[in-house]
Amino acid sequence: MVPNSPHSQVTISIESLASSFESMLFGDLSMSSRVCIFRIPKILHRHNPQAYEPNAFSIGPFRCDDDNLKPTQKIKMKYLQGLLRRATNSKELLRKLTGAVTAIEKEARECYAGPIGNSSVEEFAKILVLDGCFIIELFRKDAEEVNKDPDDPIFSMSCLLEFLKHDLILLENQIPWPVLERLFNMTMVPGGKTLIELALGFFSNMFSSHNKPTIETDLIAEHEIKHILDLLRLSLILPLDQPNIGTGWQPFPCARKIKGSGIKFKKVAPDTILDIRFSNGCLEIPPLLVQETTETVFRNLISLEQCLPDCPPIITSYAKLMDNLIDTPEDVEILSDHDVLDNWLNPEDATQFFNKLYNDAYVKTFYYHDVCQQVNSYSKRWWPKWRYFYTHNYFTAPWAIVSQIVAVIFLIIGFLQTYYSIVGYLGDKKKGA
Repeated sequence: MVPNSPHSQVTISIESLASSFESMLFGDLSMSSRVCIFRIPKILHRHNPQAYEPNAFSIGPFRCDDDNLKPTQKIKMKYLQGLLRRATNSKELLRKLTGAVTAIEKEARECYAGPIGNSSVEEFAKILVLDGCFIIELFRKDAEEVNKDPDDPIFSMSCLLEFLKHDLILLENQIPWPVLERLFNMTMVPGGKTLIELALGFFSNMFSSHNKPTIETDLIAEHEIKHILDLLRLSLILPLDQPNIGTGWQPFPCARKIKGSGIKFKKVAPDTILDIRFSNGCLEIPPLLVQETTETVFRNLISLEQCLPDCPPIITSYAKLMDNLIDTPEDVEILSDHDVLDNWLNPEDATQFFNKLYNDAYVKTFYYHDVCQQVNSYSKRWWPKWRYFYTHNYFTAPWAIVSQIVAVIFLIIGFLQTYYSIVGYLGDKKKGA
């Protein structure tokens, strides 16, 4: 074959292409079973980018190079400094913390899906130690297990604390729970709470401002916790009784139509907001707090369920149900009047939040199938509808009630007059016979 001929160029091109494929195909293409921290898919991110992006703090390697978030690095350094100062030998403790995280660096790196930059083992471990110790110190200060500095910007500036609560529940802003546990166990405070108790205490008003849902921390500790966002998810789903699962979805009426069909709304106080039930003509719903961070936490929980392999879409099912239940601002007001929603937003914003929450998420298994079926069946019955229509239209004002009573009295009088007239007529007829 003549050098530089068209045939030789084709042969060389094919060899190069085959070699390139071989290098890719014989590499490790499997996904680690530890993967649990994901970049948000663009199809979900586009609906509300602010719900997925940090306000002020980067946690973990995904956002560590963001220049807009670097000013708060000084705060994290100060928290690490305060933690080390309580140790007898701060330098020795820092070496131990760094060494402990470095020892599980490979396992921790496998928790992240996709590339996390070209950070070395040392740089990656440094990020985890700094951010992990910052979170632990934050939880302890919030629980008043350690003293807060008078000039602590997180607790002296209310906006910064809210920014931080937003940033800690982002899926992209997580660090592996085993890393947090190692750092926590090596810096124990005598008589202090467990890491699970501290974390749940910090986020105690995330979903409800009424009676705080309680869950046995031992129940959570029995399960594998992946990170803080996963801990919040476990705190919601573990107290939930095994639901009656169905694959089908039937249209579920909004609050206005449910009320019009004679079904009542009843506020209940179980251990989780997910425990929605239908019983004796009442739709029992635990109260949900709707505030600035509500959309953020639900969007990130839904993203976690959508991305994590074999993860039951329980939170996503809840979002789908609430999306159908709330169609207009009137639905928000109905649920608020029954204390089912503790809405801190205006009705229009709350409606928009629920209507867009479920967009582009996929539910293979629906966890409220039986509730929907029961509500739809009950709403077709004529007696509850008639009773609601009559009481809603004729018993809503004092004058209406009085008029109904007078009408009933006249009806009874008319009936009695007719009755006695008939009896008298029959008596006279009998005498004449």
